[in-house]
Amino acid sequence: MSEAGGRGSASRLHDQLDDISELLRRLRGLGQLPEPDADQGIREAQQQLQALLDALHPADIAYVLEALPLADRLAVWHRVKAERDGDILLEVSDAVRESLIADMDQGEILAAIEPLDADELADLVEDLPTEVLPELMASLDAQQRERVQAALSYPEDQVGALMDFEMVTIREDISLETVLRYLRRFDELPEQTDKLFVVNHDNLLTGVLPLHWLLVNSPEKRVSEVMAPDVNTFHPDDDAYEVAQAFERYDLVTAPVVDGSGHLIGRITIDAMVDVLREESESEALNRGGLREEEDIFASVWKSIRNRWAWLAINLVTAFIASRVIGLFEGSIQQLVALAALMPIVAGIGGNSGNQTITMIVRALALDQITPASARRLWRKEIAVALINGLVWGGVIGIVAWLLYDNARLGVVMTAAMTLNLVLAAFCGVGIPLLMMRLGRDPALGSSVMITAMTDSGGFFIFLGLATLFLM
Repeated sequence: MSEAGGRGSASRLHDQLDDISELLRRLRGLGQLPEPDADQGIREAQQQLQALLDALHPADIAYVLEALPLADRLAVWHRVKAERDGDILLEVSDAVRESLIADMDQGEILAAIEPLDADELADLVEDLPTEVLPELMASLDAQQRERVQAALSYPEDQVGALMDFEMVTIREDISLETVLRYLRRFDELPEQTDKLFVVNHDNLLTGVLPLHWLLVNSPEKRVSEVMAPDVNTFHPDDDAYEVAQAFERYDLVTAPVVDGSGHLIGRITIDAMVDVLREESESEALNRGGLREEEDIFASVWKSIRNRWAWLAINLVTAFIASRVIGLFEGSIQQLVALAALMPIVAGIGGNSGNQTITMIVRALALDQITPASARRLWRKEIAVALINGLVWGGVIGIVAWLLYDNARLGVVMTAAMTLNLVLAAFCGVGIPLLMMRLGRDPALGSSVMITAMTDSGGFFIFLGLATLFLM
């Protein structure tokens, strides 16, 4: 992948985005003037815009495209040099990539993806128009076509869909001097090359030779004398997120991918694993909020509505249930108006506590830190935390309620209600993710919506119920 353009800090990149937005605004203004008056200004603005874009790294251009409304995005996209299109399409989010590809004709798409490697092509194929695919596959040589088809045969969340086929292999019976001469024949090594893969004549992986070992050992030594025989290997059907965690745990840069017999078929690289971790984090954040998929912030109104309305409908139902709970105690509220002022505090604190618990549990599940035995201990621990927090902070707000309304019994009810609602929040905060996991669903899916619904309805019922029993 091309490395043209420089990388900048976040603040510098934001300044460049502002400059690009200002140039686009100026071009729109000049376009409304009579042609003789506007031509010179338009040319100057276009030259400045082109210079800005040429100086940016593809990942930074992707950031700019994602931050612009559709019309401005396409205006910038048209100014990007054609040879950089493929690299940028790899960097942008799926939602933005869809809008860019929709603006390209078949020839432009084929020209953009022609320089890409097999693993990069496989990453883009699902987003390409179906009419482009036959011509794309026909344009590939036999080896590249086989590699693309191999990558496409695996689900996108498995290692096989992400593995890189560009790697350097060597034999164990040759000298390090021979290896060095062999490497000098390359114009450049594959990206992220930190080790060479040692295979036998049947392409069975026998070890790896880190590049720094190659450089510091005597050239007369054999590869078998200095290679590392114990290797972290992965299989193409391994879960990509679990492999990404292994990369983080063992500080890996690359790792070999082998089949069931131990034959080397590819490698996985750190940049692919960083993308997996980022996408998993973004997916969890979206799922917690009840969004079904990644959304282009400048997408059409209707598309945004369709992405959001499922959980909004669920939220509407839960809000209606909470309102009916309040309705059950309408008479109590009429007799003691202070209840109406205090009940949002009970529900709000419960929701906040529940979200803290659920965030911690979802993270622990993602890291495989929870076993059936530890789950029971976790229940006890979270309920104990809730009891202590409830008694402390419930006691504080109980004293405040007593002083505000000159009613000691109201303060006691407030303390008890907050304690019980925090216990409910802890119970649901642990239980909801575990239940979702047992059902085979993403434990983060709609978790914030569900915990808020439980603590709102439960908090109102507990507080108003206790008030009705002891204050009326």
